[in-house]
Amino acid sequence: MSVSPSSTQSAAPVIVLVEPQLGENIGMVARAMANFGLAELRLVNPRDGWPSEKARAAASNADHVIDGVVVYPDLASAVADLNFVFATTARARDGFKEVRGPVEAGRTLRGHAVSGLRTGILFGRERFGLYNEEVSLADEIVTFPVDPRFASLNIAQAVLLMSYEWMKSGLEDETQTNFTGPEMAPATKDQLHGLLNHLEAALDARGYFRPAAKKPKMVDNLRSVLTRPGFFAPELKVLRGVVASLDYFSPKEPRGAGYPDRKAKVDHAAHSGSVSTDEDDMPPLGGRGLDND
Repeated sequence: MSVSPSSTQSAAPVIVLVEPQLGENIGMVARAMANFGLAELRLVNPRDGWPSEKARAAASNADHVIDGVVVYPDLASAVADLNFVFATTARARDGFKEVRGPVEAGRTLRGHAVSGLRTGILFGRERFGLYNEEVSLADEIVTFPVDPRFASLNIAQAVLLMSYEWMKSGLEDETQTNFTGPEMAPATKDQLHGLLNHLEAALDARGYFRPAAKKPKMVDNLRSVLTRPGFFAPELKVLRGVVASLDYFSPKEPRGAGYPDRKAKVDHAAHSGSVSTDEDDMPPLGGRGLDND
């Protein structure tokens, strides 16, 4: 179970952008924050001023983040009420600060939040990041394991990564997702053997097993291929329907055009408990068989 965004929003880290240059980037930062439950965005001396219609447009309906933006004249005042701050950087810095990766940083932020501390993450200018004296105002450094030949991240991408790690750190299971695939019962061996027997009979009727002496090996190969995946029951039902359509119908007798003789014989045998395929066999009443019609 995930931690409810409403119950942790006040404990979530503050995102601080230092002298951001483009309104579009601020808007994309707001969007990234909203994706992962962050809402408090602070700007330090934005180059083009504030408010910004370009930022709002780029935020893609993250209006609650844009509406809550607070602008500060300097970094010191922007972090004055916080207890713990990370500074993001792509290059090594002088000093004695701990350096953490994003996963560990997310867990650290979560731990401080649980303890009741107010936290923040600093992000620098689009062109060259944070100055050393700005990094010195942080408690620790967080850096991303990027390719050193191309280490520069767009500011919104960097915020997205840290916002994701914050959200993930609050999950009981870090691999959980908001939704899952359908619950399906594993196919029984009887169901699987039914598919294999049907396929073998359909191929036999069309002369697939040639020369006849090689049929046992060809059947073994088919069974080896189809017993590997570990099918679910609904999947076998789909495959049975495909084989049935190819087995009983043809371009001259397409599905929906009638009730082919071969299908009638098989259906009659299935309903009567017999395996007979004599010409006298008649289709069951209703004209529907057991092949996923």
